[in-house]
Amino acid sequence: MQSLQEKASQWSGVSQDDAFGIDNTNLFQKLGLQTFINLSTSFYNRVYDDEEEWFRSIFANSKKEEAIQNQYEFFVQRMGGPPLYSQRKGHPALIGRHRPFPITHQAAERWLHHMQQALDSVTEIDADSKTKMMNFFRHTAFFLVAGDELKNRNQGVPCKHGANKPAAG
Repeated sequence: MQSLQEKASQWSGVSQDDAFGIDNTNLFQKLGLQTFINLSTSFYNRVYDDEEEWFRSIFANSKKEEAIQNQYEFFVQRMGGPPLYSQRKGHPALIGRHRPFPITHQAAERWLHHMQQALDSVTEIDADSKTKMMNFFRHTAFFLVAGDELKNRNQGVPCKHGANKPAAG
């Protein structure tokens, strides 16, 4: 049986090495907190204004400001910064936290569409960092699609995507 990581690589077209290339550079130190806030704000402005009702409905029970904060705190933590997300919300547990939502291939692609646009809109992010981040986001999106298959199972899944990474020196 294929692991979730293997399925994520197959479906996303991103190898695990490329997906976790974010671990080779401390993107938090390189880009700074405000850049992550700007990225998440741009992303969620796009999501909440999406013309597709089915996609907007996924986020209907979430407050935009809270979604922005959750996302940028997770990104900061995962990309070399302080554990802001875990301090406020506990372990990221991406599959568990996304369990209530329909994480389909179509939803992942729509999410990635908005994330690519958001990345392109934040001029403080250099091209190499954008590539590393998008590889991580693409692999993670399809990791969540693969995890969606586990919704009816009561088991934990080790998740490198949400691991609490220490700040790189």
